[in-house]
Amino acid sequence: MSQQSTRSTPGAGTSDGKGLATGSLGLVGSVVIGLASTAPVYSLAATVGFVVLAVGAQAPIAIVLAFIPMFLTAYAYRELNEAVPDCGTSFTWSTKAFGPWVGWMSGWGVIVAGTIVLANLAQIGSKYFWLLIGNPDLYNSTPLVTATGVVFIAAMTFVSVRGLEIGEILQNILLGIQYLALILFVVFALGSVFAGTAPEGSMVPQADWFNPFAFDSLPGFTEAILLCLFIYWGWDTCLALNEETKDPEHIPGRAALLSTVILVITYVAVAVAAMAYAGLGEAGLGLANDKNAEDVFFALKDALFGPWAWLLVVAVMVSAISSTQTTILPTARGTLSMATYRALPERFGRVHPRFRTPAFSTIVMSIVASVFYVGMTIISDAFLSDTILSLGLAIAFYYAITSFACVWYFRRELFTSVRNFATKGLFPLLGGLMLTAAFVQSAIDMLDPDYGYTVLFGIGGVFVIGVGSLLVGAVVMVVWYFFPSAKPFFRGESLNRETPVLVPEGETRIPRSVDGGRM
Repeated sequence: MSQQSTRSTPGAGTSDGKGLATGSLGLVGSVVIGLASTAPVYSLAATVGFVVLAVGAQAPIAIVLAFIPMFLTAYAYRELNEAVPDCGTSFTWSTKAFGPWVGWMSGWGVIVAGTIVLANLAQIGSKYFWLLIGNPDLYNSTPLVTATGVVFIAAMTFVSVRGLEIGEILQNILLGIQYLALILFVVFALGSVFAGTAPEGSMVPQADWFNPFAFDSLPGFTEAILLCLFIYWGWDTCLALNEETKDPEHIPGRAALLSTVILVITYVAVAVAAMAYAGLGEAGLGLANDKNAEDVFFALKDALFGPWAWLLVVAVMVSAISSTQTTILPTARGTLSMATYRALPERFGRVHPRFRTPAFSTIVMSIVASVFYVGMTIISDAFLSDTILSLGLAIAFYYAITSFACVWYFRRELFTSVRNFATKGLFPLLGGLMLTAAFVQSAIDMLDPDYGYTVLFGIGGVFVIGVGSLLVGAVVMVVWYFFPSAKPFFRGESLNRETPVLVPEGETRIPRSVDGGRM
């Protein structure tokens, strides 16, 4: 069966495919979702300081270099989405390219990343909510902060189940607040530096900050790149919503590319402004002061914004809460797709009859993330912090698989034109190789007991969490293999290269009878 004949594009406003409501998002809405999913304010607050600690003045170029594999990977997502606009994205594409085992693990990588980041987003959103009150007894209360975080997850789950329309409106508002705060931060910081009113230690931005040959430590470089992968992660959410987009074959891919470009401009501008204003010293507001690393905006808000410092607190809170919802969306749709093709239990493939959203997958995802969040908090805050440091491994893992899947899926078309060679072959291949190198080197670095905040089994807790979470997926996959209902998937019958992109109209799950992989 040709690619064209396997494609069934739903019409706007209908309920085709897996039962999802189609035609809900346009290009602007998709870009907004892609940007909001990265939680730009929270990502910068939690990452810039650590990047500076890792590579010093080379933080801006580290952000740019980390953007390169993201941008190249975005091409892989765009090309695969045009051919196979399935909400399972990495899972579906990797299965079609490499078979069920690799595809299942790629889908697991998405689940792991979503679960870990949801827990941390809930923590940050809750803490900043109580910071607005200004009472240390409240924002330092672990039970109160944790309970509030669970409430935030529940609230965003409710919004996600209700449908994309209300979610899109909410994200427009929340993203607007974030970018207002970021623009003000850059203007105030750089304005203060050039006016000579910045605090001691400030400096005019230097061209050498963008020198890619000035790194003096390979472990520091790889740590910075992995940290920066985290701040870009999330743009692919707009691809996971492809079946609910007005033009599922083209708009999600364009939105992914636009999102990554907007993000690199945003991140570099904010990093340069923060470094110029605070300086790179180890005392006071200096970004080399490890006391400021966990939250650069919190460290600088009073000095830079004065009585308006609460605006940055609101922006970080909004960023975390906003991304809580957009993180639920792709993970729930990924598990929906996996269930549709029998890679997960059938119940995950159910769609709400009224809202046309993967309600069961969404709710289960939220419950798992809440349990994980509460469990990690009970163990220790340090353990929760190490989970976010390990996140880069899961991100690099499934992004790299997707990049290689693009090359292999289109291997027969690569030399038919210069464009195909570049966008379907060279760019994804380079992106996949870069991400694989980052994964391997980072895993080696994470073995060091001094990496992160915890030590487990005599090695770095970050390594145990990062690699261990992927190994758990391999165990779950093997266990699921022995269930009778999983046989069509692992035999390559329910999903293979020739399987139609979307389940026929009116179906929410794949039929039990599969003949030769064709529906």
